Amino acid sequence: MSQLPFFVAIPLGAAFALPLLGRRSERMAELLANATLVLLAALAVAALGEQGSFSMGGWDAPVGIRLRHDGLSSLMLLLINGIGGLVGVYSVEFMKRYGSIAHYHGLFLIMVAGMNGVVLAGDLFNLWVFIEIAGVASYALVAFGTEAEDLEASFRYAVLGSLASTLILVAVVLVYALTGTLDLAHVAAGLQDAGGSSLLHLAAGLLVAGLALKAALAPFHAWLPDAHPAAPAPVSAMLSGVLIKASGVYVIARLVFNVLGPTEEILAALRWLGLLSMVVGGLLAVRQQDIKRLLAYSSIGQVGYVVVALGLGTPLGLAGALFHLVNHAVCKSLLFLDAGAVERAGGTRDLAALGGLGRAIPVASWTCLLASLSIAGVPPFGGFWSKLLIVVACIEAGHLGIAVTAVVFSVVTLGYQLRLQRGCFDGPARAAAADVVPGTPPLMAAPMVTLAVFCIGMGLLAVPDPTQPLGIVSAVAAGLVVALLVAGTSRPAGVAGLGPWLDPRRHFWALVYAVVFVGEVVLANLDVAFRVLHPRLPIRPGILKVRTDLRTTVARTVLANSITLTPGTLTVEILDGGVLYVHWLTVRAADPAEARARIVRRFERILRRVFE
Repeated sequence: MSQLPFFVAIPLGAAFALPLLGRRSERMAELLANATLVLLAALAVAALGEQGSFSMGGWDAPVGIRLRHDGLSSLMLLLINGIGGLVGVYSVEFMKRYGSIAHYHGLFLIMVAGMNGVVLAGDLFNLWVFIEIAGVASYALVAFGTEAEDLEASFRYAVLGSLASTLILVAVVLVYALTGTLDLAHVAAGLQDAGGSSLLHLAAGLLVAGLALKAALAPFHAWLPDAHPAAPAPVSAMLSGVLIKASGVYVIARLVFNVLGPTEEILAALRWLGLLSMVVGGLLAVRQQDIKRLLAYSSIGQVGYVVVALGLGTPLGLAGALFHLVNHAVCKSLLFLDAGAVERAGGTRDLAALGGLGRAIPVASWTCLLASLSIAGVPPFGGFWSKLLIVVACIEAGHLGIAVTAVVFSVVTLGYQLRLQRGCFDGPARAAAADVVPGTPPLMAAPMVTLAVFCIGMGLLAVPDPTQPLGIVSAVAAGLVVALLVAGTSRPAGVAGLGPWLDPRRHFWALVYAVVFVGEVVLANLDVAFRVLHPRLPIRPGILKVRTDLRTTVARTVLANSITLTPGTLTVEILDGGVLYVHWLTVRAADPAEARARIVRRFERILRRVFE
């Protein structure tokens, strides 16, 4: 007997039993919910590599209901149930502040059942039904805190979600009118006979619009930034980690490439939707003070990368889309769990009221750092490889502008993730020590650490042969990152003297310094080359005297050498008292002394975080 129906039947059955069991013992309800999620994760692992279908009641398509299973659905089942299992464990401790725990776990399992049904559905109508099941459960989970803000956000989400469902249902009706069937395989065959029918174009447009709203793609994204601050942290992890992908991105990919056909019009629409999401999400994330709103806009931007890659319609683009989908699911789920740990420790999500929590919750600090580096596309993490695949695929397909935009907004992502890390864990503590709840409970820490390990491991999956130089370098780099992070967090006695140098935040800022330094070198090289090619432009020598407040000799030396290596600089002299004399040949500005001083100050600010 096929195991496919169990992915829907088991969580639904457990969900209906939980409220009854919760009347006797909420502890037993939690155990049943988490046992169900573990079982589903085990079934997802067992289903890897298998393909096939299951006809409900023995009725074959197109009359009966058929569940289909292939490589893509295997991947999605593993994501949904794997992350769902980890979030379920996290919820045991985090949800203690809320009431009706059995109802929470029941709604959670209904949402998981709906997402499992979405990725297994073999016909359009049941696909829509399972999208609705997952959606209705998520509306209730967003409002679970029952505060005014929670209810308002959930209502807005429900209204826009219902609009999306209506668009999808109308499209399903139009497809049935064209083909006389709803089974995906039979619809695909029927649409080939429909040709370029205007009714088909209308149905395709409605499907893309409705699913773009489910995936929170710009300009259909308004519900997501409001839903995240209202929802409990575990629900947020599922919303951005898997729900918008299962109910939105996955369905778009499935219908476009297996049913409607990847026409140039649909692919162009996906590219524009993805590009707009990438830009809007990135720019709006920079301005946010609420941690979860920042991460919500980040999700919009990162899903934009996935949809852009799908819109290329090339094998390399599809590989990059799927890889980035997995990377984002893992990293963003981890970041929302970290946000929950921060809110629990600091009592707020406001970056202006946080700071200095790195010592109080070190596990959240370094797992957040890992996820931030990966989602920003920093090597050797998985996000670097998936974004590299997407950029190369864009160039290969002739979309150079999209490739440049993807690179630019990776830097933007690094910027706002750096701001998040700084605002939560670094700098002076803004809350009174008595108000901070130190430590992360084991049931919250274990899922966070597990997801962090996957953030590192995903980088190794992109290397086809670990015995080749690239694979060896990637593995060594990943191992070094893990060793430094663990040592920097635990500070074992054997490396007590190295404690400051094993702090993961120092390595993060060292990486930022390297990026800034390379950028300055590139800009300075362009300036020198431009002046050489245009002899009329003046080449102005000069001397700048500037005092640095860097205290250590090592930091001053690195600053001096960095400035010396910048094209256009001749020599740098350091005198006692921290005075630097910088001799330059030319510089790109109307006021060369002020421009060179700005470069020195920029280097100095970052080096202070690395060395002091």
